Amino acid sequence: MSAWHDTREELRAFALGLPEAWEDHPWGDTVVKVGKKIFLFLGVEEPTDKWRPTFGVKLRTEAHGHALAVEGARPSGYGLGRAGWVTVPLESPLPPSDVLIDWVEESYRAVAPKRAVKELDGRVT
Repeated sequence: MSAWHDTREELRAFALGLPEAWEDHPWGDTVVKVGKKIFLFLGVEEPTDKWRPTFGVKLRTEAHGHALAVEGARPSGYGLGRAGWVTVPLESPLPPSDVLIDWVEESYRAVAPKRAVKELDGRVT
């Protein structure tokens, strides 16, 4: 399996371990939601001629600029970029995994209901 597959699976597994998180497949893409809100876009499982592997997260802190500094990263399409969503290519040189995990957690916290965030905060690390 390629490195980007491993990174994608690490992000997916972390996201699904967050309170009330679940996987969905609208439009044929993989997303992770909390309640009805998406907090992680993972795209399709296999690249095609038109699709390259990416992930998308909603970032409101300095992490937003950091994510956009990744080679090939861009504000997400369909107007989501205006709300802080960033699409990051999985095939680019990426920051360390702990940084990517932090981005997923920040995205989760941006959309999760307060009770889910409270549950997350109550977990022992």
